[in-house]
Amino acid sequence: MIYKNCQSCGMPFSKDAQGGGTELNGAKSTMYCSHCYQAGKFTQPNLTADQMTELVKGKMKEMKILGFVAYFFTRSIPRLKRWSH
Repeated sequence: MIYKNCQSCGMPFSKDAQGGGTELNGAKSTMYCSHCYQAGKFTQPNLTADQMTELVKGKMKEMKILGFVAYFFTRSIPRLKRWSH
């Protein structure tokens, strides 16, 4: 399956300057962005879905994105692949 958004934070791959995270063998990850996943590991492995949601909202606020827009884009984070165990 080809994903358009990171399955950890929801960021569109088109917005990832590195074009996605990396697997252990150096290949591009097709599921996770470079902010969430490097060398086959999550950059913040102990984060919960709720913490990720708050982190992303904070980053969006720094980028001057309105609160309701940030809410709209982050509300689905708990349903992404990383969090659906």
